[in-house]
This record gives sequence, structure tokens and C-alpha cells, in this order.
Amino acid sequence: MKSISEIKAELENADKDTRESLLELCKKDTRKGVLKLVEKYEKQKAAMAEEFERLKKMHEFEDKYSEYEYIAGIDEAGRGPLAGPVVAASVILPKDCEILYLNDSKQLSAKRRDELFDEIKQKAIAYGIGIVSQGRIDDINILQATYEAMREAIGRMSEKQNPDLLLVDAVHIPDVDIKQVGIVKGDAKSVSIAAASILAKVTRDRFMVEMDKLYPEYGFASHKGYGSKSHIEAIKKYGASPIHRQTFIKNFVD
Repeated sequence: MKSISEIKAELENADKDTRESLLELCKKDTRKGVLKLVEKYEKQKAAMAEEFERLKKMHEFEDKYSEYEYIAGIDEAGRGPLAGPVVAASVILPKDCEILYLNDSKQLSAKRRDELFDEIKQKAIAYGIGIVSQGRIDDINILQATYEAMREAIGRMSEKQNPDLLLVDAVHIPDVDIKQVGIVKGDAKSVSIAAASILAKVTRDRFMVEMDKLYPEYGFASHKGYGSKSHIEAIKKYGASPIHRQTFIKNFVD
């Protein structure tokens, strides 16, 4: 009779079909350790089935507009912070693309976002990232700067693949001649928009971590420029840094 550790190793190294067969055999084993292994894998199987069902629902809009060959999801990161740029991303995923755990970037851990960031770039047909500086935000306001970042992201799509349709999180981008569909809370409802939200947020977060090295007194690595208590206190103590949005912090500086 195989030991529990041997059975565990077999299950860990088996492919999907082989593991299913092994689990059926394990169910006939009366040892508690083996039955716990069966329970563990059954839970994993149920969780994975739930994840596939969630992702299937997130293809609703891509499926609805399936007559369009190249559908790009558009989203932004950084409309609310007191410092740093606003970043937008545009992503076209293959129609049969499968990226597990793809979701609204705000619902994911930083580790998961970093993992998905690389996978999205690898699997995407095309993607582009637009970055608009804090100075430009002060000049034209955050909404217009967001639109500018989105247009830049579309224009910079890799492989020069022009999208046929844009799925945009909540807004309509002016001065764009491509059909658009605005989706409220789209980053949680569309795989394309979710992918864009992750590229935008990770790009911006990494920039703010780099800025923390230049201006450590503000704590940018932790709050990414948002208006946390410690950030506001730092602004009051040290004044504005070169990457602060002057129109956003006027109530905190003399």
C-alpha cells in the first residue's frame, strides 16, 4: 500500500485526467490523511469551476459584440490621487483568451496584479498605455487629461492593430472615430476592460514606487499618491513635490 506522502506526490504531479482517476481510487481509501487529500482537491475543483463561470460572465459584452473582430477594453488609473500622472490602457484580447483571476484591478492583490500584468501583455493581440503628467492635469483638468491618456493609449497600441470597437469603463471618449460602448463598472463586467485596468494600475503604481525613491518623505510607495492622512500631513510639513497636482493640493499648502 502506498504511503500518504507518496499519494500526495502523485496527485501534485499528475495531469488533470490522471488526477481525476487517482482521486476516484483515493475515495475508497479509509485513511483519514488520504480522505483529507481528496477533500482538498475537491474544494480546489469546485473553486476552479466557480472561477471559470465568473470569467464566462465577464465575456458578456465581448460575446454581445462578437461581430467586431478587434474589441479593445479601455480603462484608467489615477484620477483621484494628489500626485503623479493619470494612466490609461487599451487592450485587445484574443476571442478565446483565457486568463484566470482576471478582474477589476481594485479587487486584486498587488502580487496578483503583477502576475496578471505580465500574462496580459504576453497574451494580448495588442495593447497600449497612455500617461498624462500632473502638470498637464493642472492645465486641462483631470477629466480632459483622462480622455487624453485614453486617446494616447489607443494610438500607442502595439503591433499597430486598430480596434473595431471600444469597451470603455463608464465614459465616452471624445474625438475618437471608433464605435464606443460605455459600461458602468465595466472593469468588473468585461475581461477586456479588466485587463486594461490592470495594465493601467500596475504601470502607475510602479511609477509611484520609483518616485518614492526620489521623494521618500511623502511615502508614495505606500499610498501611491492618494490622499491618505500621512500623505496630507507630509504635504503640510514639506510642501509640494514636483509631482504633486497643484490644483488638487491647494487646500493643504499656503
